[in-house]
Amino acid sequence: MNNIRNFCIIAHIDHGKSTLADRLLQTTQTVADREMMDQVLDDMDLEREKGITIKSHAVQINYIHKDKQQYTLNLIDTPGHVDFSYEVSRALAACEGALLLVDAAQGIQAQTISNLYLAIENDLEIIPVINKIDMDGAMIDEVKDQIIELIGCKPEDILLASGRTGLGIEEILEAIVERIPPPKGDENDPLQALIFDSVFNSYRGIIVYFRIMNGTIKKGDKVKFVSTGQEYLADEIGILKLKMMEQQELKAGNVGYLITGIKVAKEVKVGDTITLASNNNPLPIKGFEDVKPMVFAGIYPIDTKDFEDLRDCMDKLQLNDASLTFELETSQALGFGFRCGFLGLLHLEIIQERLEREFNQTVITTVPNVSFIAYTTKGEKLIINNPVEFPDPVKTDHIEEPFIRAQIITKPEYIGNIMTLCLTKRGTLINQSYISTTRVELLFDMPLTEIVFDFYDKLKSQTRGYASFDYHPIEYQTSDIVKMDILLNSEKVDALSSLIHRSRAQDFGRQMCERLKELLPRHQFQVAIQAAIGAKIVARENISAMRKDVTAKCYGGDISRKRKLLEKQKEGKKRMKQIGNVEVPQEAFLAVLKLND
Repeated sequence: MNNIRNFCIIAHIDHGKSTLADRLLQTTQTVADREMMDQVLDDMDLEREKGITIKSHAVQINYIHKDKQQYTLNLIDTPGHVDFSYEVSRALAACEGALLLVDAAQGIQAQTISNLYLAIENDLEIIPVINKIDMDGAMIDEVKDQIIELIGCKPEDILLASGRTGLGIEEILEAIVERIPPPKGDENDPLQALIFDSVFNSYRGIIVYFRIMNGTIKKGDKVKFVSTGQEYLADEIGILKLKMMEQQELKAGNVGYLITGIKVAKEVKVGDTITLASNNNPLPIKGFEDVKPMVFAGIYPIDTKDFEDLRDCMDKLQLNDASLTFELETSQALGFGFRCGFLGLLHLEIIQERLEREFNQTVITTVPNVSFIAYTTKGEKLIINNPVEFPDPVKTDHIEEPFIRAQIITKPEYIGNIMTLCLTKRGTLINQSYISTTRVELLFDMPLTEIVFDFYDKLKSQTRGYASFDYHPIEYQTSDIVKMDILLNSEKVDALSSLIHRSRAQDFGRQMCERLKELLPRHQFQVAIQAAIGAKIVARENISAMRKDVTAKCYGGDISRKRKLLEKQKEGKKRMKQIGNVEVPQEAFLAVLKLND
């Protein structure tokens, strides 16, 4: 165990985490030069295109130190985006140390700080590394000062590196061996292993990635998952190089994989503890919680007959992404579909893209909304994930909505723009502090509803990309939330309903009606588009009917002939309106998401 080091890399998005991991693998010959490519640990096309890590990965590196001893370094890669912070926290719990990676050109940003706090909570040894020092805009001294102020280390503790050129990689490997403590634990104690990730393989079932805290696991052992109480046979165990390598036994301190032939995603939970079935009084590892979705949206097939195919695809996707939750839902406008829970908007976007790419499914996504809590006059508590579930206002006592603590780091000249943006989104300023003379940190309490749509895009445009944003949920607070319905010719379109704060409802309704007027095709009869809160109409637009000039054949003569023809046409239009259906194209559902473009 003295020659094992478990570590991870924490950084803000785009600070070069995956590139640094590539160089570590290349320098230690873990990956042969002919197999080497950029972002070698990111195996999804989406990850390569967007330049982000979506799934965390683990890989074992063998490194010969200058004292001529061989060390086993387990790198547990973590996603960088705020939506996947629970996965990051479990990966950190499986490590003893972390490389804190900071971009030399951009300095410390919001997620660097939030992931650093997570690492400190888990009592990890922090090794600060300034990356991209070969760039023209590198501000090495300034970034050093920021790091010293943030974690209170000595200037000589900070390592300089370039993931692109491989500069400083040898020093990083030496620091991992010398500074990060070896794992604690006893291989003779009862088995206690933390699940930090799982992936689905269509032939082998779910592959569980774990870190052994205490005890030993052997091939063929009967193991038990503590939170579900299910027991399985360890068909195969092993270590994770770039490919899986089977072993007969693994001891405390090691990171490895387990295959038991599980096919149901709900049976494997990230953060759960594995023990032997013979252990009657297992001690679970602290920090386990079920992943809670933050944003809800409906996903429907474009053609209703593709519903069964979509159901199969969602099941397969859930095996690969345990944080996706879904249940059956029907809509008058869209037919059968699913109400899905996501960790955030990026997660929603990734699921939609994966459905289209990996499963060839084109889907319609309804307006995303968050989870509200309604209290009825009888004192009942209802959780509302969907506008359709909204209770009758007469029977509702009050409604609570989720609030978040937002942390924004920016340059001082953009403080005014950010204040204006956050206050219009019903935010409250909690704190403002200067990290350095050129960087300021702002803390706001804001409703999650307000940041679900377009907050991040607006923040980037208001600050020319010089603001970084991170958030975590804090509590539910009482709010004046109303349900807004969209009516087409007095018929509700339930897929366009949304839950919104009363102060924003009228503007939102007006924008919706104007956008729908542009997108809905003209019919043979007049179409009225209305936004309503209960029985009160707050906005209206009309799409005029397509008309034929029925008086064209009347030339000269008496006006009464023309009037008679127009009256007859008017009657026909009225009759048509009673039986006519208004078709809503797919763009109309997508347009709601892009209202402020």
